[in-house]
Amino acid sequence: MVTIKSKQEIEKMKEACKIAALAQKAIEEAIKPGVSTWELDKIAENTMRKYGAIPAEKGYPSGEKGVPDFPGSICASVNDEVIHGIPSKRVILKEGDIISIDLVAYKDGFNGDCARTYSVGNIDKKSQKLIEVTKQAFFEGIKYAKKGNRIGDISHAIGEFVEKNGFNVVKEFQGHGIGRQMHEDPGIPNYGRAGRGIRLEPGMTLAIEPMVMAGSDEILVLDDGWTIVTEDEERAAHYENTILITENEPEILTKI
Repeated sequence: MVTIKSKQEIEKMKEACKIAALAQKAIEEAIKPGVSTWELDKIAENTMRKYGAIPAEKGYPSGEKGVPDFPGSICASVNDEVIHGIPSKRVILKEGDIISIDLVAYKDGFNGDCARTYSVGNIDKKSQKLIEVTKQAFFEGIKYAKKGNRIGDISHAIGEFVEKNGFNVVKEFQGHGIGRQMHEDPGIPNYGRAGRGIRLEPGMTLAIEPMVMAGSDEILVLDDGWTIVTEDEERAAHYENTILITENEPEILTKI
């Protein structure tokens, strides 16, 4: 069921989203060669708790038998890891890497969700283009995140832009509604036909998140049951914001 948030609920959403954005900013400032993804995880958790929030991803259930709950406060996905990378003291960033950070701050009953892909020092041109295209795909999508349009309008715009630039979107994972729960209806694929899906209404809060691969669109799940990687070992990028559908232009909530 798609939920329409009240003014009071939207204010709480905005606070959770602001904290999520602050945690991303703290991570961005810490990224450099020699830093572990475990250290970035602690920076994010400490930032969230400083502002009265908790990391919603920590302890998130896998839903799969034999796979433990997610152990990190963030998803930290390096190079060919698409999403859900587990922070580790053994994963040390090095010059030329790219890293995607996906995090969710939970405060006063509501969630704020955002993801970014960062460069570690100097990176190659293809990786830079991948990051830029993934980010711009989000903005191409939210051009259609307006009252009266449909979910498919957003999905189509994202997929078309990514493919036009020579990359592929992940088809097995998608954006989603967000609010009291991290994942709510509706699902928001990063590809599809315009004019399909539910109509957008003011008060909807959505997490729109292009996940883009430099090579083929085939993925694999690692033995940890969480980490999703590209089958061909090409790099991947991720960009996400929580947005609010309004009477006019969409409002990005996860920015500072």
